[in-house]
Amino acid sequence: MEVQAQVLQIIYKKSKKEQRRKNVTRKVFSRLEMLEGAKSIGAGAATIALARAAIGIGNVLSSLIHSVARNLSLSKQSFGYAILGFALTEAIALFAPMMAFLISFVFRSHKKS
Repeated sequence: MEVQAQVLQIIYKKSKKEQRRKNVTRKVFSRLEMLEGAKSIGAGAATIALARAAIGIGNVLSSLIHSVARNLSLSKQSFGYAILGFALTEAIALFAPMMAFLISFVFRSHKKS
């Protein structure tokens, strides 16, 4: 009878340790899942800049059309400024997917093993 009690105590201690280990791994996995979710939200927020860049390019080109319609003699100079504005706006648009890819693929969460 005493041997059975000792065996049960050993099994009970092992099961307690296993439960603690399971709880710790659950916490780690939930933190990693939260980190992955935050990364996805950050990457999505970084791509919002693409819509803003499209709006900016539209504004640049509409301003070019308005300025040429008002003063035809300055069309070459206005076109140069419009191309500069287009290039700067497009550069900002290229930074947005770059940041999204950096957030998604470069900043990795490290699992503790």
